[in-house]
Amino acid sequence: MNIRSLTRGDGVVIGAAVLLFIASFLDNYSYDGLSDSVDLPNLWENGPVLLSVVLAGLIAAALIVVARGLPQPPKVAGLELGAFGVAFAVFAAWSTLGNVIDPVGGLDNLGGGDDRAPSAGTGLIIALVATLLMAAAAVATPLVPALQAALVPAPKPAAPQPYGAQPPGGYGYPGAQPQQPQPQPYGAQPQPGQPFGQPGPQAPAPAPQPAAAAAGDFSPFWFAVPVTRPLFAEDGSPTPIAELAPGTWYLAVEQRGATLVAQTQDGRRGVLQDTSGIQRG
Repeated sequence: MNIRSLTRGDGVVIGAAVLLFIASFLDNYSYDGLSDSVDLPNLWENGPVLLSVVLAGLIAAALIVVARGLPQPPKVAGLELGAFGVAFAVFAAWSTLGNVIDPVGGLDNLGGGDDRAPSAGTGLIIALVATLLMAAAAVATPLVPALQAALVPAPKPAAPQPYGAQPPGGYGYPGAQPQQPQPQPYGAQPQPGQPFGQPGPQAPAPAPQPAAAAAGDFSPFWFAVPVTRPLFAEDGSPTPIAELAPGTWYLAVEQRGATLVAQTQDGRRGVLQDTSGIQRG
């Protein structure tokens, strides 16, 4: 599961699920003027509320997050897990609204001549806010570009070295090996300004030759996509072989007109047809 593929909308869903879980331990309903010593039930102690509000909301958040994090989420009855998650979120919000309107299922008062009517408790009101936020984020994320941005920004990768180039080295460079003095031939004189026993100046290494003309002026570069985009096979097959997720860096290895040949972290290569809005590393 790739957490860098999560979007800001998924972050709202996760936050709403945490808020719903906290609200589930608070009062389901209350009565005006009731003594504080009376222990009122929470959302876990009411069967219909537990099933239609708490569990439905938590299941919705889990389905939405798992569907976003998996590279190829499984399908149930031809629908992806994310679609089921959105449906559960809307159902939980609708059920919570009904329970706020009638928190005790038709019980008008305490009975015994007490006319005090019940009202929604603190837990049920907070649960309504949480489920409404969850449903709104689940529905709006595919439609609002601001919610499709990556939740965790990807680290900026190091620039790829040109083919044939050697990594920098020398004294003081991290990881460089110290140069060992080499003995000079018998009778050779040390050059001025050079400690005895040190080798003479080396001839400069030949500069790497430019790439073949067939490669053109293209150089490999890292890039990230703003939204989830499919990666198609190089043979032109219409079926995607992978899915590029926002928040992850990919390597562009070749340019074919307006498209790019990209390589994923597991080594798969394919054609990215939609290159609009990509971020270069």
